[in-house]
Order: sequence, then C-alpha cells, then structure tokens
Amino acid sequence: MIRNSHIAILNTIMKKYTNFATKAIRTQHERAFREHSVPLYLTSSFTFDDAEQARALFADEYVDNIYSRFSNPNVNEFVEKMCVLEGTEDGFGTATGMAAVFASLMTFLKSGDHILASSALFASSTRIIKEFLPKWNIEYSFYDINKPETWESLIQPNTKMIFAETPSNPGLVLIDLEHLCALGKKHNLLVNIDNCFATPYLQTPAKYGADIITHSATKFIDGQGRVCGGVVLGSAALIKEVRAFCRQTGPAMSPFNAWILSKSLETLHVRMDRHCDNALALAKWLETNPEIEKTIYPFLPSHPQYDLAKKQMSQGGGVVTFIVKGGIDRGRKFLDSLEMFSHTANLGDCRTIATHPASTTHSKIEESVREAAGIFGGTVRVSVGLEHIDDIKADIAQALEKSK
Repeated sequence: MIRNSHIAILNTIMKKYTNFATKAIRTQHERAFREHSVPLYLTSSFTFDDAEQARALFADEYVDNIYSRFSNPNVNEFVEKMCVLEGTEDGFGTATGMAAVFASLMTFLKSGDHILASSALFASSTRIIKEFLPKWNIEYSFYDINKPETWESLIQPNTKMIFAETPSNPGLVLIDLEHLCALGKKHNLLVNIDNCFATPYLQTPAKYGADIITHSATKFIDGQGRVCGGVVLGSAALIKEVRAFCRQTGPAMSPFNAWILSKSLETLHVRMDRHCDNALALAKWLETNPEIEKTIYPFLPSHPQYDLAKKQMSQGGGVVTFIVKGGIDRGRKFLDSLEMFSHTANLGDCRTIATHPASTTHSKIEESVREAAGIFGGTVRVSVGLEHIDDIKADIAQALEKSK
C-alpha cells in the first residue's frame, strides 16, 4: 500500500529526476529516526493509536500499515521504486514471481471468461493457464507469436485479458507491445505483460499502453540469487483489486526480501549494462562457432525481430539462447562439461548460469508446444553473468570440445 504522502514524494521525484539510476537510488521510504538506509521492519502487525484509528483504517478511510500481510514499510519502499521505474500508479509485492502472475490473472478472471495468451511463455505460466484455469471454468487460447496478423481473430466475446511475456523464456521471441496494446484497447481487454527478462531498465510496457506489468523480482532485480519475490504493477484502480485479492489469499512478500530487493534496485542499471555487454559479446562469438546450430539474442542482426528489439528495448538483455549440434544428448553432455558456470534453474544472477530447458524447466510441456516456442533438444539457455567475458567464452569452448 502506498500512502498519500508517498505518492506526493514519488510525483516530486518523477518531475525532478529523469534518469533511471537516480530514481532507483533516491526513491526512499520516509525515515523515522533520520537513518540513511531504511531499517528492517520485521513485525507481523502494527499498533493503533486508539479504537477510532483502528476503525478508520479497516474502513479504508485512509491508508496506513495494519498487518504485514497487507503492507509493510520495507515492501512499500520496494513497490514504490518499481512504480517509479515502470511508470505506473501503484503496485503490490508478492512472495514470488509466480505468485505475481497468478494474482494478476485470478484477480480479474472469473468463471466463463476467456484469456488469450502467448504461445511462448514461461512453463509455469503455461501450466497455470492450461491446467488450473479450466478448473474454474476459465477458457484459454494461445496465439502464435510469429503470426501477429492472426491474433485478433482469436478474440472471443468472453475474452477478458491478453497475456504475454517479452522477450520470452527461453526462446527470446519478442511481442510487439505497441500492436498488442492497441489490440487490447480496441477490444476493451486488459493487457498483462510479464517484463521479467527485460526489467524496467530495458523496457517499460506501460509506455505502450499495458494495463498490468508483472515481475519475478527473484531474477535480475535481485541479481545475486538470494531471495524470491514478485510484483504486480498498474493503475491505482486495477491494483486496488489486486490488493483486495492478495490481502485475502495471502501471497505477501516478506519484509526481509523486500529490503534486499529495494537495495538491489539501486544497482540494477550498473548490473544490467554489464549483463547486456557480456551477452551481446557472447552471442556474436557463438554465431561464429561451428558447433552451434543457432544463436538467439534480440540485439543480433540475425534475430528475426531485431528491428522490433531495437525499437522497444534499450539493450538486448542478459540471456542468450543457443542450440548445440547433436540434439538432447549433446545438450545435456555440454551442460555436464561446463566447469565455471552454475547449473541451476534460476537466472539473472551475477554468476553465469546454464540451463537445459527441454529436460528441466520446460520438461512437462509437450514436445510440439516446446518446439513451437523455439525449445529443442539441443537448446541451452545461458543467463550471462558479470564475470570477465573471456572466462565465459573459455568455459563454453572447453565444454563444447568435451561434449563432442
């Protein structure tokens, strides 16, 4: 929850500062004891001055902290920063990125509704839509990300929302935000964008008209693989509904995690610059390697949506996806041959991470669906870290040699 005084502070900051770095560093929660860095507020609840204040707070006559499942000063600061950086009016912090995705869907969808979703989504998002939404009689259709001319034909009378992530995980396919948001506006649909891969430093969907923006803050926003967290952002009216849903269902972000994530935002711009520089250098190098069947990176001229990437992203991001020749066996052997890289399902860390999506994160998705999203047996997703680029290249080179 954002207090009125905080909204005034945010508006002042937005007018005074135009640079991302300054906003990320100088958006701060009000200080109680003149402390320079916000302390941890590890409390489950907050006391009332008197019975009248308690009544007024529960009657929503004004906004202040009541219970940490609803709001907390640490969570407030993190959410406020995200609102400033994404250009939205309000937001709600959640325990994980998938909690944010689920809340952004279930707040607005009801029995009998229909959602139109991208065919290239993170596997957990796809499974929520295919396996869980039908339990509540919510219908779905997936639109072909490579055929934007067909999207409008899939809209039904009961369609309520269009959902997408861009760039996609792990195929790095882009959605034209201007086109998608115009489609949503034309048909009075909510447009919900997962902006996890790009972060607000590289891309701001609200600028194109997105109604809802979700993030897994566990990834690049944290940046060091320490804590989980998520956030749902949007207009004050929409987030009022999200807050009501989350207040009762309880996917709240912990104060400690919010404290970590708020501090992490202060270095996001520095880290993302290095992630992107390393990723672009790695992608260019991989394109010349005869053991690589295909290299995918939004800021490579060979990417089929290179022009779109340059239009709506300031840099190409910190993830490079490539296909190793030799199929699934070679792909897994390549992973086992890496020496420096971390082998984990996370991404966005300062340490370079390699993942084999077909046998891990997307293993429960049908092969035809995986391949339609650009995930094949030899596909490897690399979250490019902050190590020296020469060491990153060297580890891949020796792993390719060992896995022949």
